[in-house]
Amino acid sequence: MGGVLEQHLRTLAERAGVPTDQGGRPRKANTMNADLSKAGAYSQLDQKSVTSWLDLRNKAAHARYSEYSDQQVALVSQSVRDFILRTTQ
Repeated sequence: MGGVLEQHLRTLAERAGVPTDQGGRPRKANTMNADLSKAGAYSQLDQKSVTSWLDLRNKAAHARYSEYSDQQVALVSQSVRDFILRTTQ
């Protein structure tokens, strides 16, 4: 889910003219998220949602499993799918 979200952010960034790399290195997803919201690619409410989804992804990637529940993962997964569908047009 996290990789799919990051790739979608990169796709949105390319469409919106937001840089996806910096000095030859990929930009961090949180940085692109803020820039996409500023560029009007999506709302500030969506930006805050993406920030929370990226936080859960980071916790999972660093084996901090006690910091979230299975229900939260299910909710984030559905929310990311909905976000991608809404912002794909």
